Amino acid sequence: MRKKTIKHNTLPDPKFGDVQVTRFVNNLMYDGKKSKSLDIFCAAIDIVTEKSGEDGLEIFRKAIVNVTPQVEVRSRRVGGANFQIPQAVREDRKKSLAMKWLIGYARNRNERSMPMKLANEILAASKEEGAAFKKKEEIHKMAEANKAFSHFRF
Repeated sequence: MRKKTIKHNTLPDPKFGDVQVTRFVNNLMYDGKKSKSLDIFCAAIDIVTEKSGEDGLEIFRKAIVNVTPQVEVRSRRVGGANFQIPQAVREDRKKSLAMKWLIGYARNRNERSMPMKLANEILAASKEEGAAFKKKEEIHKMAEANKAFSHFRF
């Protein structure tokens, strides 16, 4: 029998006092350089505030909500064939996927610096456009197309 995993409580970040920001910064981090990733995030939020004229943290939260998937497809082998079965996403996985998509597609953008890339991806996601939002839409379309196989769910 497997041992239950322990949920660790994440502390809120020092500047914004938000746990979601801490999780985002932890996902953004390379090689344990947390202060560097926090600097990148803060610079990106400043750029977002400057470009939009609104609160950057609110736009960040809106972007996370817009990119958050509700369903995903999981592969399941039934009778020698693999089926893509749509399933609802757990609450903590939803946020994790949204953050990873935002960061991943921000890294692939063609701007000069990482804060600029991240800021533009956050702005695009808050307006329901951009690569991360497109990924969410693609996942939802795939789940809709494979709705017929939902009875194979375990």
